[in-house]
Amino acid sequence: MVTSGIARPSRKTKDLVKGLMPGDVAVIGHRNIDRIAAEDLAASGVKVVLNNDPSSDDRYPNRGPLILVEAGVRLIDFPEADLFELLKDGDLIELDGPHLKKDGERIAMGDEQLKPDLDLQINRQQEQIHLALADFAENTVTHIQEEGEMLSGSIDLPDTRTDFRDRHVLIVVRGPNYKRDLRALRAYIGDVRPLLVGGDGGADAIRDAGYKPDMILGDMDSATDGTLECGAELIVHAYKNGKAPGQQRLLDLGLDPIILPSVGTSQDVAMLMAFEKGASLIVTVGAHFNLIEFLDKDRAGMSSTFLTRLRIGEVLVDAKGVSRLYSPGLATGPLLYFLGAFLVLVFVVILTSPALADLADLVWLKLKILFGF
Repeated sequence: MVTSGIARPSRKTKDLVKGLMPGDVAVIGHRNIDRIAAEDLAASGVKVVLNNDPSSDDRYPNRGPLILVEAGVRLIDFPEADLFELLKDGDLIELDGPHLKKDGERIAMGDEQLKPDLDLQINRQQEQIHLALADFAENTVTHIQEEGEMLSGSIDLPDTRTDFRDRHVLIVVRGPNYKRDLRALRAYIGDVRPLLVGGDGGADAIRDAGYKPDMILGDMDSATDGTLECGAELIVHAYKNGKAPGQQRLLDLGLDPIILPSVGTSQDVAMLMAFEKGASLIVTVGAHFNLIEFLDKDRAGMSSTFLTRLRIGEVLVDAKGVSRLYSPGLATGPLLYFLGAFLVLVFVVILTSPALADLADLVWLKLKILFGF
């Protein structure tokens, strides 16, 4: 198979997908392509993805490569070549089978990922998942003590203008099916009006769904400039030592964020903040709950997440549970529309029926006599 296109290289897949056009060739350096990255790449319309790293290193059942290939995207690994030295943004390149050509000259040969091989790989990885689970559990236990402040309550949370007290809080992060799950909560959001908190790029999903986030919390490397400037309260999740790489981006945009140093993931910190500030219910969209999702995020363990959920479990629920259990009441708007349509229908029926028209005239006459018109 011969495919040509414009090379679009970037070492950060989540940044690259924002500017990809249909027909581009995405050039990435993404070891173990996760599900979210695969879905974003497939949705961008690219026809080829060139990966400078192994798309799956066999540590766990990684479905990202299979998602891409099943979507009709060619995926070719080049672990032995430095694609970022060989290719520049805008280069016209050609893929002749696994051979990469530029200006008609073959410059590298890759390893194309094909569906039959990926199916066998997934099956083999499933059989060995107990090894990944054992390593993951060991790392979790090892780090529980150093991240124990998630349970002890020793995190110094800043004062915020967002008032969580006795409110439902909906926290959206980029995770499996997060856009679909957010759409399923439209009735809940419309009726309950929860506070909307975006975990970095999750804030874009909130805006795409037609809402405005009340707060954005994260390292600020995924959300778009427009979302960061939408008026939401901005909390930069910093390292425990206070270093906050995302702060400079906000300052460059003329924004004044709050810096929050803490261990754990940004979604853990967002949940903990909502809980400590009095939220009555915390609903999560896209949050990571199982082993595969954590390995996809290249997490060695889930100590902070385990401790956070242990601490706030009584008020925490996943979006899937809300969409299945929540039954919205009858809204006033649709009821008024129905009543109006019914009255119009009655009026039309009376006008087109002589007998009913006479009856209506008689009733109207009685009413005028009764009220002295």
